[in-house]
Amino acid sequence: MRGRLARTTIGRPSSRCARGFYACSPAFGSFALPHTGTLIMQTFGYAAQSAGVPLAPFTFHRRALRANDVAMEILYCGVCHSDLHQARNDWGASRYPMVPGHEIVGRVTAVGPEVKRYKVGDSVAVGCMVDSCQVCDQCRKGEEQMCREHNTQTYNGLDRITREVTYGGYSKHLVVREEFVLRVPEGLDLAKAAPLLCAGITTYSPLRTWNVGPGSRVGVIGLGGLGHMAVKLAVGMGAKITVLSRSADKRADALALGADALLVSSDPQAMARAQSSFDLIIDTIPVRHDVSPYMPLLDIDCTLVIVGQVGPIDEQLTLPMLLGRRRLAGSPIGGIAQTQEMLDFCARKNILPDCEMIAMQDINQAFERMERADVRYRFVIDMASLGSGA
Repeated sequence: MRGRLARTTIGRPSSRCARGFYACSPAFGSFALPHTGTLIMQTFGYAAQSAGVPLAPFTFHRRALRANDVAMEILYCGVCHSDLHQARNDWGASRYPMVPGHEIVGRVTAVGPEVKRYKVGDSVAVGCMVDSCQVCDQCRKGEEQMCREHNTQTYNGLDRITREVTYGGYSKHLVVREEFVLRVPEGLDLAKAAPLLCAGITTYSPLRTWNVGPGSRVGVIGLGGLGHMAVKLAVGMGAKITVLSRSADKRADALALGADALLVSSDPQAMARAQSSFDLIIDTIPVRHDVSPYMPLLDIDCTLVIVGQVGPIDEQLTLPMLLGRRRLAGSPIGGIAQTQEMLDFCARKNILPDCEMIAMQDINQAFERMERADVRYRFVIDMASLGSGA
C-alpha cells in the first residue's frame, strides 16, 4: 500500500519477518513499512511528556528488526533513581516524550537472521546501554560503557543508525542489538533480577576494578538501592564490610544484609577511631554532599569511589589525599561482559536485591516514595500489570 502503513495479519508470517515474531508476539500489532514489507512493532508503556507532568500511558513503535536484533517481551523493569531525575529533567538533557527504564528482564519473542546466541523463549536482560561503536579501543576490550563515540543509552539516547530517540523498559516490548542482550542464568529469580542491571553492575564494577576479595576492608556510604547491593556483593566476595551512615538507625538493617559493622559518620570520635581502616570505600549517595570526612578513613594507597553524586570538592580533601597517597575516583556501570559476569556471580551466590513489586500504574507514587527514601530497597514494575494496553 503506497503512502501509508499496511497492517499485517497476526499469525501469518511473511517471508521477510524475523524468526518467531508472530508465534510469540500476539499482544501487539505489527505493520509493514511501505514498499519494503519490513515489520515495525506497535507497543505501549508509560512516558513523561514533559518535565512537569506525571508519567502517563503512551503508545509507540519499536523499530523493525535488523539482522542482528533480538525482540523481547518485557516481564519486569526496575525503577532507578536516575529514572526520576531524567523524567524531571534534573540533569538538563532530557528528550520528550520519554519512556524510562534500564533494568529490564524479559523473554525473547523473535530474533533476526544473523542472531547466534539467543532463541525464542530465552530469558534475557538489558541494562543501561543498547549499542556502542564496537570498533574503538574501549569497545574492543569489553568496556562499551567507555565507548569513545559514546554508548547509546537504553532510553533518552539516540539510535546510532536512525538517530531516533530510544525508549526504555517502562513498556511491554523492546528491540535490542544482540551484543547488548544478557542471558539471565537459570535459577535466578526473574523479578528480583531486574535491579541487578543497574544497581547491581554499578556496585559490582568498582568491587572488581579494585580487586575486592577475602579479607578486603570495604566501607559503603549509604544504604539505599545501590548501597544495599554493594553490601551484598562485597559479602559474596568475602570482604569485611562496614556501612557508613549519619545515624545508628540503620544498624540492624546493615547487619541483616551481611555487614560486619555500622560506623556513624556524624560521630567525630567514632570517625577518628576509624582512620586508615579501609582499603576501599564506595560512596552511593545520590545527592550532592561533602566527601572530605571520609578520605582519612582510607588506608595508604587506597581509594574512595563515587558511584552516586558529590558536591564541590572541599580543599580539606587535599591534605589527607597527599599524606596517604589516597585516591578519589569515579565508576560508572560495567561493560557487557562484566555485567554478564555479575549476573552469573549473583546466580552462584544467590544474591538478589530486596525489592517491592508494583504495578505500572503506580509509577508516579513510586517516584514520590523514592524521593522520601520510602522503599527497601528497589521498586520493580510487574509488566503484566499493563495487560494488553496501557
